[in-house]
Amino acid sequence: MVNDPIADMLIQIKNAGLAKRSAIDLPFSRMKFEVAKILVKEGFINTAEKTGIAPRTRLSITLKYLDDKSVMTDVKRISKPGLRWYVDKKNLPRVLGGMGIAIISTSRGIMTDREARKMGVGGEVLCHIW
Repeated sequence: MVNDPIADMLIQIKNAGLAKRSAIDLPFSRMKFEVAKILVKEGFINTAEKTGIAPRTRLSITLKYLDDKSVMTDVKRISKPGLRWYVDKKNLPRVLGGMGIAIISTSRGIMTDREARKMGVGGEVLCHIW
């Protein structure tokens, strides 16, 4: 059995948006927290914060809606535990012609495709979000 916590987090955010929930609570990890901070910065969710004390820390996420529809329309996990997908700086993906974002795990941290293009780094493409 293979676990994919990033995919689980993204799908839970998407499903909570479809169910019109205001917030979700997930097990905490630094990688999930970094991805959630990018989603806050890009305007897909309202807040992401670490709650509780170890070993029961949680990631609390409040969702963002526009006209009773979730701002996050869809998500596609690209790099999976069974097949990692790496790109160099010349082949960084564009999601919907720049309307969405790709989240990239680089040697300089987790960032969007636009930030990676600016810094001139490639890495593992985690997901596309639009």
